[in-house]
Amino acid sequence: MSRIPETFKRLQLEGKKALVTFITAGDPDLETTGQLIPLLENAGADIIELGVPFSDPMADGPTIQLSSERALASGTTLAGILELVQKVRLKTQIPLVLMGYYNPILQYGLERFVADAARAGVDGVLLVDLPPEEAGVFRKLADAAGITTIFLLTPTSDEARMKRVFSLGSGFLYYVSVTGVTGARQQVEVSVADRVSAIRQRTKLPVVVGFGVSTPEQAGQLAAIADGVVVGSALVKLFERHKGAELEKILGESVAALKKGMN
Repeated sequence: MSRIPETFKRLQLEGKKALVTFITAGDPDLETTGQLIPLLENAGADIIELGVPFSDPMADGPTIQLSSERALASGTTLAGILELVQKVRLKTQIPLVLMGYYNPILQYGLERFVADAARAGVDGVLLVDLPPEEAGVFRKLADAAGITTIFLLTPTSDEARMKRVFSLGSGFLYYVSVTGVTGARQQVEVSVADRVSAIRQRTKLPVVVGFGVSTPEQAGQLAAIADGVVVGSALVKLFERHKGAELEKILGESVAALKKGMN
């Protein structure tokens, strides 16, 4: 059993839900990212999504767009991120998911990427612009290498899309709680509970909810209905105002507060 299902199984036995934290790899630089991964784990993160910076992040709001710009300006590349993961694996076995867009992976080369990612210790990949209908080649390569391919469901996903995601997804299903781009929201959509409940009844995969989660209270509300909660923009926003030891302190405190709110 790989790290992602092991984590959900352990949390289920403990009566807890998964806190999935997102940060952009290379913001402000890859060295800092490497230092923050163990910090996030110690603060309460159960799974970490590393954003792969891209010049045209169409699904992301201003906060993550700016984060990608900072990472690219520091010289971050996909190859550098994979090298970072390999180094981090000497310190931690927390599940690591690369989240981003298909173009950088296509340019890297699908077979080369999957082989290098597996060797580095990547557990899963979530590509927001690669729908299940077009993911066959990538998914087969990833499956053979032991890497999970994670798909998104949204409030507008139709029945055909849902069936494909249920049959092709692995690791966990990522339910986007709002329409639109990433970014912190002031409140959780009321309809999310009904939607997540219906999805969980139709799949054995864990269902996590993300996009717009920013407070411990929101995380707690969603943890009550889902198997996990993703927090991204609210954490990435901290990188705009803090650096060094100050960033580490406030990031750790924020993650700890989110985990406490979920419990």
